[in-house]
Amino acid sequence: MRNDDKSASMREYMRENNVLLKVEGLKQYFKMGHKELKAVDDVSFEVKKGEVFGIVGESGCGKTTTGRSIIRLYDITGGSIYFEGQRIAAGTRTYRDELGRLRREYNAQSGKLKKLAAECKKSGDTEGEELKNRELSALRADFEGQAAALHGQIASAKYDHARCNREYAEERCAKIDALFRPQLDAAAGEEERAEIEKRYRDELRLAKRDRIMNKIQMIFQDPIASLNPRMTVREIISEGLIIRGIRDKKYIDEQVYKVLNLVGLVPEHAGRYPHEFSGGQRQRIGIARAIILNPDLIIADEPISALDVSIQAQVINLLNDLRDSLGLTILFIAHDLSVVKYFSDRIAVMYFGKIVELASSDELFAHPLHPYTKSLLSAIPLPDPHFEKKRKRMIYNPLAEHDYSSDKPSMREIVPGHFIYCNDAEFARYKAGLEGGVK
Repeated sequence: MRNDDKSASMREYMRENNVLLKVEGLKQYFKMGHKELKAVDDVSFEVKKGEVFGIVGESGCGKTTTGRSIIRLYDITGGSIYFEGQRIAAGTRTYRDELGRLRREYNAQSGKLKKLAAECKKSGDTEGEELKNRELSALRADFEGQAAALHGQIASAKYDHARCNREYAEERCAKIDALFRPQLDAAAGEEERAEIEKRYRDELRLAKRDRIMNKIQMIFQDPIASLNPRMTVREIISEGLIIRGIRDKKYIDEQVYKVLNLVGLVPEHAGRYPHEFSGGQRQRIGIARAIILNPDLIIADEPISALDVSIQAQVINLLNDLRDSLGLTILFIAHDLSVVKYFSDRIAVMYFGKIVELASSDELFAHPLHPYTKSLLSAIPLPDPHFEKKRKRMIYNPLAEHDYSSDKPSMREIVPGHFIYCNDAEFARYKAGLEGGVK
């Protein structure tokens, strides 16, 4: 069942720090025959309300998998994802692995103690036998306590993962009930009361079908594959409203035309099919589909990588305008650092399923520390032929750059807001470089 104390403290923390999304120890593993692919391995970050949080890295580093895990297109392997203070996804693999490790350790230690107790009994050492039995009892009690705590965390994770949408709907129903009850009690006549009751029933019906995941929407990378070719633009954009339970066709059409205008299309486009549009127009349709439910968070998964360069700028400017007008928070996934710098407030650099550096956009470009970040920055072309002739690419070789055989790495804050994945020796070197002005 749910750990209400931890849930309440998480809500309080996220509210006080203006955090909309918190990813904690996210792991996403996939089976590949007898092997396992660690697509995302122990990733943690926070996204504050109203900001654009960029994730960059080469193809296959786990950027898209992170976004798809947040929106629950995948059931996560381990870790927790919190949205508006509520845990919306939780994996049990980490807890199960820890439980297995504890059990193995307990079996090994208890086996040794049982053997020593048997030897004491055989030799007639009653005092030694009692001592070993007491140690065995203490070891068993300690193991059972830790195992019970882990079983509780597993049960809590399963509960939150399965019940988050239902609890959100129940909370919305309670708020609507609290809003309309005083209005019904204060109604002057039967006609006014009937009107309020109708609005109350309609709002309550929608609230019962509401889901917290409706507050998170995704813009997909491929504008062709992400749109159903057998549906008109009106059907594609309005699908979310219909699933939510809205039946008023006039209201649906008004909302479709409204978002089409917001993304730079016209109402006449609503009756057409996706194949009748260009790539940039298809992506605008995808954006319209994402914003029609008034989400708080948009996950933009490389929304411009399949578009022409001139169209890329238009889509980025459109997202910027929507961010300001609708108050959106955006998780922006891309592999082009120059675009991410222009659009993002903070940037996380991913490599092989891990975040290796996280900082504000200006800080990351002014003081890149991790060798992989430097390698990515060295690959950015500039429209200057003289500079391009002399530009040298930095090749990142993790085996040559790092020695993690004994000194293991972890995510550390080197200056306020600037985090880097390194071990003790690297941390001291990076710190000295920053203080000495070495970039």
